[in-house]
Parts: sequence; structure tokens; C-alpha cells
Amino acid sequence: MLDLLVTNATLPDGRTHMAVAVQDGRIVEVAECLQAPAAETLDAGGLLLSPPFVDVHFHMDATLTYGMPRVNASGTLLEGIALWGELKPSLTADAIIERALTYCDWAVAQGLLAIRSHVDTSDPRLLAVEALLEVKKRVAPYIDLQLVAFPQDGVLRTPGGAASLQRALDMGVDVVGGIPHFERTMAEGAASVKLLCEIAAERGLPVDMHCDESDDPLSRHIETLAFETQRLGLQGRVTGSHLTSMHSMDNYYASKLIALMAEAQVHVASNPCVNITLQGRFDTYPKRRGMTRVPELMAAGLTVAFGQDDMLDPWYSLGCADMLDVASMGLHVAHMTSQSAMRQCFEAITTNPARILQLDGYGIAKGCHADFVLLQARDPVEALRLKATRLKVFKRGKLLAQTPARTAALNLPGRPDKTSLMVGR
Repeated sequence: MLDLLVTNATLPDGRTHMAVAVQDGRIVEVAECLQAPAAETLDAGGLLLSPPFVDVHFHMDATLTYGMPRVNASGTLLEGIALWGELKPSLTADAIIERALTYCDWAVAQGLLAIRSHVDTSDPRLLAVEALLEVKKRVAPYIDLQLVAFPQDGVLRTPGGAASLQRALDMGVDVVGGIPHFERTMAEGAASVKLLCEIAAERGLPVDMHCDESDDPLSRHIETLAFETQRLGLQGRVTGSHLTSMHSMDNYYASKLIALMAEAQVHVASNPCVNITLQGRFDTYPKRRGMTRVPELMAAGLTVAFGQDDMLDPWYSLGCADMLDVASMGLHVAHMTSQSAMRQCFEAITTNPARILQLDGYGIAKGCHADFVLLQARDPVEALRLKATRLKVFKRGKLLAQTPARTAALNLPGRPDKTSLMVGR
């Protein structure tokens, strides 16, 4: 007997009337109209059954610190970094852990079951590293949490920055990070990219580097990252995050750069909500959108994913762990409003980040982990339009969270007595 059988589901690739059979935490069959005895049967009612959402880029050590010690008045990246620096001396491991666990609760409720979080290594106490390693252990049964050693203040700019980052990796942090555009000079930034990629190559670790997170069209750190990726044989293991300077680059240079990135198989993490909030702050009009060239990067064959980046912290005053909200912002900013482009945006919060994080057994196919979300929508585009309710969230075939369907009661003469905002319902 099966542990769970989901029937009458629509899958993100458009297949309908599909059944998903689960045994011992794995999907053992995906077939049309499959019937089999099961301890539990769930009729999806034709709604969308998606693999769980994945956040490719987040800062869990800072989440839920909005207003501590004050609010970012300018709304700029630099003031956010300064605020974080003011806050760090008063941080405690227990407070970081509690805020992070609260965020993980929200994530599960939203069907977000895998997160790559950058953790600040600039403080030699490595308090945040210790705290998030503890969080990673506690949430392991329900969230795949991957940690990036992130020298927020610059690995070369910070005294002992490289040693602190190496210690974080020794403690069990998974990925090598960096922030070359925050080093004191362009040359120092390039040197930091080289150093950090060499550390990753020596240790056999992936790289995920904040690159060119500015409005400067002459910033060139992603070019250096692509070069070091090829020089050290790191193809397919390196992610460039943000890349916002690309929105201001000359089109000729950008075309050359994208080709170099594709050759190096560098992945891209774009963070629509935060990028368009922090960037363009020094513009009058016209104001730049502040997001990297997502459709062009996708067209060149690069794996591009969307991240939440921040939530209720010194850099961003909104957010609720909702990756559909992130993807919706991305499709609006990038003008990705065709049916195929909107589906690409859905992939940017599911299959694409799963590929970047190298998640084992991800997807809705025979042999994959039985991790999935039943959405109150009938296809990915409708899910984006409605920020669809997560009706049920499963991990290894076990129900983690459920939310009542969203319906509104109506009292309108001659009209239906309720609506779900879904077309035809």
C-alpha cells in the first residue's frame, strides 16, 4: 500500500489529470489517472502541484531586524551596510537563532523548502555563523538550508577577513562568498575575487559572490569572476549574485560579457524586490530599474534564479518569504509578460535555483523526493497572478503546512455567492 496518492493534479509542465504516488518519502510513480490503494489519498481537484519553492539568495542572519537600531532613511545599500555594522556589536546568538527560526516557519507556510543564505563572516567572533549552523541543524528535517561564507565588509578591507572566512568554512559553511564591489578599489575587488575562487577550488566548494551590486556601468567584477571560474575549472559551481551594474552597461560590452559568462557556465542570482529598491537611489529622472538583464541572460543559456535577498532588515522593509511575490516583481520589471516568459519566471523560483543549489532528488518525477506544494491555481501563470494560496505543503510525503482556500463571499444581486479570483471559478 502506498503512503500517499495525490490524484487529479496539474503539473507545471502542463500535464493534467496526473497522479503522484508516494512511498517511504519518495515518488514511486507519476502517471495519468493512476489508481492504487494508499493510506492517504488527496484529490488535487485539477489544481497545480509544484515542486517546493527555492530561494537562491537570502540573508537569514539579518532577517527581522528592521528598525534596529534605526530605519534606513536613504534606502541605499551603503546605509544598510552601515546600519548592519552598528547592529552587529549588540547581536546575540540566541536572538539570531530565534529570528531565523521564525523566518523558517514563515517559509514552510509559503512552500519554501530550500534556502541559500549568506552569513556575515566579517565579525571575528563568527557569532552569526555559529547561530545559523545551529539553525541549519534544527530545520534540517523540513528545510534544506545552505550557508555562504559572506565577508560583508570586504574580505581584504576587513583586518583578518580571509582568516575569519576560512574559519567559517572549517566550521561547516557550505559555499564561498564575497563582495568585491565593496573593497576599497577596483583592483582590490578583482584581487578578492581571485583569492576567494582559489580558496573554493582548493576546498572543492561552490562560489556565490555578490558582484557589481551598484549602478556603476564600469564595474567589472563579474567579468573577473567568469575568468577565474574558467582558470580554476569551476564551471557550473559559481554563481554571480545581483549583477545590477549590467542594467547600466553599454549594450556592446554587455553582449560580450554575457557570452563570457555563458562560456564559463556561471549561474545568476537576481533579487528583483531588493535590487529595484536599493538601486537607482541617486537618479533623478529617468530612474533606472536596478535589476540585471534577466531575459538576455536566460536567452544565452545561463541558469538564472530569483532570490528574496532581504526581509524586514536594514536593506528591505517588506517581504514575507513569498517567492511568488519575488517572481511577480521580476516579471514586471523585466517585461517578461508573455506566457512563455512568465513560465520562465516560475522556473526561476523552482527548478533553476534547485539546479544552482544542486539539490538532490528535486522535482516531480519518479525517484524524486516527495516534496511538493499544492497551489490554489491551475497553472504557473495563474499562480503568479494570484500569489496563489499554498493549500498544502509536503516534505518527504508528510504534510508540513496547510492553508484554507482563498474565497470571498459575495452579496451581489444576480451574481454568484462567492469568488476565488480564478478564471471560471
